[in-house]
Amino acid sequence: MTTIERLVQIGVWVIAAAAVIFLLTPLVVTVAVSFGNSAVFSLPPPEWSLRWYERLANTRGLWPSILTSLQIAGLSTLISLVFGTLCAIAIVRGTFPGREAITTFLVSPLMLPGLVVGIAMLQGFRLVGLREAWTSLLIAHVVITMPYVVRTVLAALNLFDFTLLDAARMLGCSPVQAVRRVLVPALGPAFLTSGMFAFLASMDNYPVSIFFTDAWTKTLPIQMLQYVEERPDPTIAAISAGLILLAVIVMIIGDRLVGLRRLADF
Repeated sequence: MTTIERLVQIGVWVIAAAAVIFLLTPLVVTVAVSFGNSAVFSLPPPEWSLRWYERLANTRGLWPSILTSLQIAGLSTLISLVFGTLCAIAIVRGTFPGREAITTFLVSPLMLPGLVVGIAMLQGFRLVGLREAWTSLLIAHVVITMPYVVRTVLAALNLFDFTLLDAARMLGCSPVQAVRRVLVPALGPAFLTSGMFAFLASMDNYPVSIFFTDAWTKTLPIQMLQYVEERPDPTIAAISAGLILLAVIVMIIGDRLVGLRRLADF
């Protein structure tokens, strides 16, 4: 390795390390503040304490919002996995014109600002007379989570050899058995990867959810915004630390089941 190549490699590692530090510092600060006993955001905290975590049990509206977020995220992820996979298969195996335009349309919510998507869906729901908050939230979250499924499953299908299905049929499998025994296991990592990202994106979504909540139906991010407006204390940091822990747990599960390197391939 020449001196220039060595210097370039060192420069790449320095830039990568700086990017990691820049991205992780807010998370570390949030977790550290949540373990302080100060009533204001201070770092380092005067003393370490679990005061704000103990307060979560009696925080008004927290647990209903968590339950709502889990229900919406779980259902929207499941629906997106089903419909997103069907759309991806149709795009890969179909011969109809305009497939690339349809693909772009399906992933377009990732390209548009969340507020734009939220306003557009709000107007659309009003036109069709849909005003029920929970149903509106579910449909909106399906729209924002399906692109993760479509894009990931499309990448997996492009790497899949569909002649394996024909081989399974020749060996005596029915069409359903061939899909279940050959296609589904091959797409398992893609399902897991897209499901993870879709679930976390739904749990963390704010710009779209804000248009479809009411006084009785609030997701966790909307409830957290209300806490910030009413009483900006480190309780919000404790809730944020819980969301960080959720993301870490999801990544650990993905690593155990598939492996982070394989997840990154999608």
